[in-house]
Amino acid sequence: MSTKKHLALAVLASAALAGCGGGANNKTDDPPPARATIITALVAGAATAAQVDAGTAASGAQALTGKAVCDVEIRYVLYMTRDPMGLPATASAGVLVPKGTAAACTGERPVLLYAHGTTTTKSYNMADVQKNGEASLLMAMYAAQGFIVVAPNYLGYDKSSLSYHPYLNAEAQAIDMVDGLRAAKANLMADSSTKPSSKLFISGYSQGGHVSMATHKIIERDYSSEFTVTASGSMSGPYNMVGFGDVVTGAGPVNAGATLFVPLLLTSYQKSYGNMYASTAEAYQAPYAASIETLFPTDTPIADLIAGGKLPADPTFTKLFGTGGLLNDSFRAGYQSSNYRKALQTNTLLGFTPKRPVAMCGGKLDPTVFYDVNTTLMSMDLKTRAAPLVAATYDLETLSTLPAGIVGQTMYGGFQQAKAAAGANAQAQYHGSLVPPFCTALMRGFFQTVLASGQ
Repeated sequence: MSTKKHLALAVLASAALAGCGGGANNKTDDPPPARATIITALVAGAATAAQVDAGTAASGAQALTGKAVCDVEIRYVLYMTRDPMGLPATASAGVLVPKGTAAACTGERPVLLYAHGTTTTKSYNMADVQKNGEASLLMAMYAAQGFIVVAPNYLGYDKSSLSYHPYLNAEAQAIDMVDGLRAAKANLMADSSTKPSSKLFISGYSQGGHVSMATHKIIERDYSSEFTVTASGSMSGPYNMVGFGDVVTGAGPVNAGATLFVPLLLTSYQKSYGNMYASTAEAYQAPYAASIETLFPTDTPIADLIAGGKLPADPTFTKLFGTGGLLNDSFRAGYQSSNYRKALQTNTLLGFTPKRPVAMCGGKLDPTVFYDVNTTLMSMDLKTRAAPLVAATYDLETLSTLPAGIVGQTMYGGFQQAKAAAGANAQAQYHGSLVPPFCTALMRGFFQTVLASGQ
């Protein structure tokens, strides 16, 4: 697609969005572009198998990823989707495409639809593998091994037209994921020698664990005539939103990172449902109430926000309550009967009955997304209705939950060694750095087993 065509499409989309703003019910307005309409699609870069191997060798990840089989083409797609109110908005995705002469790199390839973890960085872009560690891990773990990876950046990030992010809004995020998948597949079908097969895997980490589980649920509920989920593997996700909220907002403990997650969450639900508070001062202490609703996502460093008095000065990011805390104690006192708790219940995934295999992974000592409140309870809940489809629930701290034999022993031993190497920083790095590569490797193994079985 030419640059002129890119610009023409972008202008057309901008005009359509402007025509809908404030006048969506005006019958003289043109209808908004259909969901998954491609605004921009381009090749954003490439990496040879040797370059992928050089990166994994330098980082020490090659023991988990294996050596690259394929070169990787990196694509960027900006597409139309809908916000939580059903209004048109743009969002973008990174698409990692295997290339090369090996059989695993050509023709029709299985698709991994991937949901990334929480970030406050507005410019976050899964097509930027040079700067994005999560994207580079996926490139080595999946794309260089023959999977097409579709990784939406989410509404509110990168070049999205939405001014906020619908954080952990299960329905809205699943719609965004579906539209990203549609747009990526259309782009590949139009001008790539590597094509998406009918095999669709869904995965994600942290926030993305919740998003991937929700996407599996909503595809089977609403889009089964268009997509068939082959299997899903969600990692370290807050599946039990209301149970997690009951712990954090109730007797505690407060999870690490809460003073970043809660503003994202309350703003998301306020914008989506309109009833979290009449004013930010009902929920937040001064001085944070003044700017909190427009704080995230942002490219301003967190340290600068703290220095500017926008967030509590607490290196553990757990100062939610009490003197100097982020939230009012009155907000906490009214939590049990609050609309906030009702929204958490709405976005809790317990009760999901999958039609295709699922697996989960995490670490039992996770200080950020509590394992037992989320992964353990989600696994137990799934098994009450679909036990044969719950293929595995991997706890990196418990050898007996990992694959039998050398694979499980290698994963368990490697994870324990990684913790030991982190030393005093192990807890601080646990959720964000230590768990992801091991769980990602386990999920790839699960997906490869499903493919080999012909399910």
